[in-house]
Amino acid sequence: MTIDKSKARIYLDYSSVTPVDERVLAFAQKFLTTALANPLGLHRSGQEAGMAIEEARLQVANLIHAEDPKSIVFTSGATEAINIAVRGTALRHKDKGRRIAVSAIEHISTFNSSKDLKKNGYELAVIPVDSTGLLLLDELRRRLTRETTVTSIMYANSEIGTVQPIFEISRIVHEQGMYLHVDATVAAGKIAIDVQKEEIDLLTLSSNELGGPQGAGALYIKPGVKVQPVSFGGGQERGLRSGTENLFAIAGMGEAARLAAAELGENQRLVRLRDELIEAISTIPGARLTGHPHHRLPNHVSFVFTGVEGESIILNLDAEYNIQAATGSACSARTLEPSHVLVAIGLEAEEAHSSLVMTLGRTTQQSELPYIINAVKQTVEKLRGLDWA
Repeated sequence: MTIDKSKARIYLDYSSVTPVDERVLAFAQKFLTTALANPLGLHRSGQEAGMAIEEARLQVANLIHAEDPKSIVFTSGATEAINIAVRGTALRHKDKGRRIAVSAIEHISTFNSSKDLKKNGYELAVIPVDSTGLLLLDELRRRLTRETTVTSIMYANSEIGTVQPIFEISRIVHEQGMYLHVDATVAAGKIAIDVQKEEIDLLTLSSNELGGPQGAGALYIKPGVKVQPVSFGGGQERGLRSGTENLFAIAGMGEAARLAAAELGENQRLVRLRDELIEAISTIPGARLTGHPHHRLPNHVSFVFTGVEGESIILNLDAEYNIQAATGSACSARTLEPSHVLVAIGLEAEEAHSSLVMTLGRTTQQSELPYIINAVKQTVEKLRGLDWA
């Protein structure tokens, strides 16, 4: 097949940033102009801004089936929400124990929050995963104690797409330890989440992963769970996230959450596209699927290729074919170290540097698949043929 290099952009990096849904933008743009006000203002505009935030709180709560909208705390993004969840809960309950646990494939913000606690006298247990990225539940049971105040597990991983059995994990955590924090940043809107049925204590969300504006995130805190602030100010968001609220981003996140809940069935279309891409790319010599073949996000395709640098694949796809994808996590892309996620599932450092991650979304079309498949095949073939000496 002849590749048309003038083809319009094909965006396959939805797990890094999901483009803002035009319906969200149309809904929220008034909060940048005519409806802009401080939500704490006593005047009419301030009251309307406050109502907009409470409506967004309700929509986010509905997306994850939270029992009370007041259980949602808005933040500046997932990283801040994770810091509040992990550090805030651990510090609040330090009299009951100074142990925390995380999976070996957590996001770097979870690891760094945990490492900060470790520097201050906490014990850190890192729970291993198998070769597909699934948490080893027997190891989880073995490493938790009644002094483990916080256990943080990703609902799904952005690099390999593996979805964890959260209900089973929550049962183990509550039998052996105390509170479960779930990072649902890339899972929300892709798979159904019910914090009550799954017995989740704290859960992190991100606006820009839902198709909302950047600059907003949310933390669900189960009623009765006590969390200590990690920064201080005017007392907004139950005192856990002080500072004037980002009205535009929060209102947009609420609308994005409403749309995600209403359109959850759209992900069945993405499953079909995902499986077709996986089947075709698997035929490339030296290609290896990373993550679980079945228990994975509906929009997630990830491979490693022997003898090829992942960064070179990404740059060539972008320059030659106008296809934008990823290699590893965008939040740790500036480091030269191999992905800790790929190392955790058993890949050697050289293999870990050869990853390609393609995440699909609302704009991805069936008609684009032949172009994408051939672009990947030709890129890998070209790069393997180059003499780097």
